[in-house]
Amino acid sequence: MNAEVEREKPAQESMQVADVVAQRIERLITDGVLKPGQALPSERRLCEKLGTSRSALREGLRVLRSHGIVVTKHGKGSFVANLSMRETAPLLHLFSSQPRTLYDLMEVRAVLESEAARLAALRGTAADLIIIRRRYEEMAATQETPEKTAAEEHARLDHAFHRAISEASHNPVLVHTLQSLSDLMLNSVFAAVNNLYHRPVHKRMIDRQHGRLYQAIVDRQPETAERIAREHVNSVRESFMEIEQENQRLVRATMRLEGWS
Repeated sequence: MNAEVEREKPAQESMQVADVVAQRIERLITDGVLKPGQALPSERRLCEKLGTSRSALREGLRVLRSHGIVVTKHGKGSFVANLSMRETAPLLHLFSSQPRTLYDLMEVRAVLESEAARLAALRGTAADLIIIRRRYEEMAATQETPEKTAAEEHARLDHAFHRAISEASHNPVLVHTLQSLSDLMLNSVFAAVNNLYHRPVHKRMIDRQHGRLYQAIVDRQPETAERIAREHVNSVRESFMEIEQENQRLVRATMRLEGWS
């Protein structure tokens, strides 16, 4: 039994190194250093830049190929895949592998959702407003006793409310764009629920913003709806940053307490 464990151990360590290599190449792609369609540098150059062995690099590239982020052409080498919204799976993996892209996503949400809210207030039909009201009431029903509802359910209800608003915009391109980002959006909403809903001050802020947004749309106030939607997403983004900075301060303080400095 021990011999089997020893045989498996190097393979597990190799896989961990390969994952690190894959993540570092993904970082180069998200930073724009490596662009879609661009050929990857030679193995020797990549190994030098990443400080890794050829075997780990090859395993890392295999991981990236399995996610559709890198493609290998026989006799030509490896290339960054031509990623687009038509190929959402590789993009979803690439974005979710880099936590800092959450802030980039929130910037996109602020632009798209504020316009969706404005158009919903202008164009929403009676049927659209009924759907928005239902989604809002379903979400609001959990506000009194949030501890009885799982975080995933909070995120789903929050996401459904915002989606109902986007559909009421009656702009097919906007709706399609937001739908293409659906999984990413749900991830960001889940992050908000996980990080903010258990903090009473932040939760009350989110609840108030949802209520004001709902009221502006049903009252047919497009400019107000646009402003509230933008403020809502931006305030959540700022709260994430505050929490991240708070966590970094806690880590530094703990390290000093334990004698690291």
